[in-house]
Amino acid sequence: MRQVLVLGGGVGGLAAAHRLRRLIPPGDRIVVFDRSEVHTFWPSLLWVLSGTRRPDQVTRPFADLRERGIEVVTEPVAEFDPARRTVRTQDRTWTGDAVVVALGAELDPGSIPGLAAEPGNFYTLAGASALRERLEGLERGRVVVLISRTPFKCPAAPYEAAMLIDGYLRKRRRQGVKVELWAAESAPMGVAGPEVSRSVVEALAERGIDYHPGATVSAVDAGRRRLSLADGGEVTYDLLAHVPPHRVPAVVAAAGMAPADGWVAVDPATMESRFPEVFAIGDVTGIPLPVGKPLPKAGVFAHAQGEAVARTIAYRLTGQGKPGAFDGVGECFIEMGGGIAGFARGNFYARPAPAVRPYRPGRHWHAGKVAFERHWWAQWW
Repeated sequence: MRQVLVLGGGVGGLAAAHRLRRLIPPGDRIVVFDRSEVHTFWPSLLWVLSGTRRPDQVTRPFADLRERGIEVVTEPVAEFDPARRTVRTQDRTWTGDAVVVALGAELDPGSIPGLAAEPGNFYTLAGASALRERLEGLERGRVVVLISRTPFKCPAAPYEAAMLIDGYLRKRRRQGVKVELWAAESAPMGVAGPEVSRSVVEALAERGIDYHPGATVSAVDAGRRRLSLADGGEVTYDLLAHVPPHRVPAVVAAAGMAPADGWVAVDPATMESRFPEVFAIGDVTGIPLPVGKPLPKAGVFAHAQGEAVARTIAYRLTGQGKPGAFDGVGECFIEMGGGIAGFARGNFYARPAPAVRPYRPGRHWHAGKVAFERHWWAQWW
């Protein structure tokens, strides 16, 4: 009996596991490892923040996947040996014929002094829920949406968060609350090109959201509600919604797959690492592009990479079908509040630079994102 080990039950890991289940014989095992007992559909956290989803609406138990022929181990991976393709949890060790590393990027608020004391990390379900509750009672003051470091996953999310918060406040006629966005990056979604960046900046300006790019935070004083900037400036706030720094998971760095301050290197088409039959997909990877910047960390890429890797593994195990290849094509909905969303799509592997087109915002794109969420749950749960 052969078995494929999938480390991580996020978008990419589940895409790989489900596609593999359709391609390899029922007697072959697919084992997914995740430290949580539930899968959280991360794109919907923004709707938890803005009050259009409850926390229980954006999660599903991993245990349900057993009915789909996928085994799930809900324990942290204690050790991973990519040369031997072995995975150890607290009490047991597995060896795979192939391994898919889809552990994502770890959030590291503790790397900025004081940031961990602020509960408004909307890249977690708890943080998005906490922000939602605090927004309910906010009648006046200053909301700061902070991008603390780059790179970070889902490049559109902080800008969406700012516009969704603004939309929430407008709907409730909270004219006494000001929304601002302070970002460590120089432009929104910069890898997608100047046209996409410009469209996002214009959307912020249309809503009166002040945008401050190139601002690096050196420390946070949660008690005084104050950000200290690397250039010596300070920013005060009444409510902080933040994206914490990201880092490669410690178990991946310890396995020798990536430096502690970097990401896993892979073949950009096959997603195979330097270790044979060990693939890495999604946010855990670092794929350089010709423009000198890495491929953005986004769920749409993790999904496509998972599908491609599943096809390659199935071909190598069974000799049937064709190997998969990731082509760098991706798309993104950009929520803007008030039932309006934007959309962008293109080829990030294009040369000499990514060729990405933004589309005119409208209600139909918001409906498209709602339909995507519905399809996600319907196809796998």
